[in-house]
Amino acid sequence: MPSYYAKLADHVPDRIADRMPDQLNVLFIVYSNIVLLDLVGPLQVFSHARKNTLSDPAYQTNIASFDGGNIKTNTILKIDTDPIANWLVKHQNTSIHTLVVIGGDGATAASQDQSFVDQVRQLADLSMRVCSVCSGALVLAAAGLLDGRRAVTHWEDCDQLAAQYPAVNVEVDPIYIKDGNIWTSAGITAGIDMALAIIEEDLGKPATIEMARSLVTPMVRSGGQSQFSPKLDRQARDAEGRFSSLHDWIIDNIQQKISVDDMAEECGMSSRNFSRRYTEIMGASPAKAIEAIRIDVARELLTTTKKSVKMVAAICGFQDDERMRRAFLRHIKTPPSQYRAQFQLR
Repeated sequence: MPSYYAKLADHVPDRIADRMPDQLNVLFIVYSNIVLLDLVGPLQVFSHARKNTLSDPAYQTNIASFDGGNIKTNTILKIDTDPIANWLVKHQNTSIHTLVVIGGDGATAASQDQSFVDQVRQLADLSMRVCSVCSGALVLAAAGLLDGRRAVTHWEDCDQLAAQYPAVNVEVDPIYIKDGNIWTSAGITAGIDMALAIIEEDLGKPATIEMARSLVTPMVRSGGQSQFSPKLDRQARDAEGRFSSLHDWIIDNIQQKISVDDMAEECGMSSRNFSRRYTEIMGASPAKAIEAIRIDVARELLTTTKKSVKMVAAICGFQDDERMRRAFLRHIKTPPSQYRAQFQLR
């Protein structure tokens, strides 16, 4: 498959937007019983993305399925689609800019439909960039497009993807992964994150930020963000919110040295009683919880800022970068510098 940049230009520009045509086509591939949000999230991003506030939409979006017509989703809504065959004829001598295979409950059946998979493979051969949202990765894997590549899907489907397609290097944690011109994303809202990252690659960061602001998205997340939200996990464990204000206080004071006594005082409890209750409810000791929160903040800074590893360590209260490195190795098996190199938002 020709490389993404080779198809666009004779050399790689600083920004793809500098040499792109007026509109780039994005083709979404669906099948029966897709997850509606897997489709409409990225669709909304691409439909409204612009090079700048005065320009026309940068992308032309289309939706296709094997036979065309109305396709069932996991909601009461159906999606009107074109037959894939029409696209194979239309673009046999030209390129599709971005191909996106959507996920859903019907992904397993779709990945076992050889005629459908063959069509997806043919479309991929015509595409500069190939993507999947959620369990759409099963279809890409069935087409052989993920062999030897890093890939991710919804955490509930990672075991299935790894078991059925051992040639794929499945990673459970990231919200999306780019390997060459193949992009895969975790479930549901991660498709929006992947689409925003693609906007940045095509149009530049200002366009991405403007798009995120329009969507009222709290932040542009890099692929290094985990699809397992530590904050959500803490909320799930502490359903009554007994320690929610404590966790906010820890983040607000993350640069400081925080002791168990400090945490107990913040909660209005004795140190002994606090340690027992916290470990009982949260499933981790207070000391381990503080380290985990420091790592969460550090991961965010490493992937979204240009601050040095040493500065990030200081901001997050690790005292020095060696202590942060050891903490990263304990928790995510990767040193901070390597984590940044792999996941930093470009």
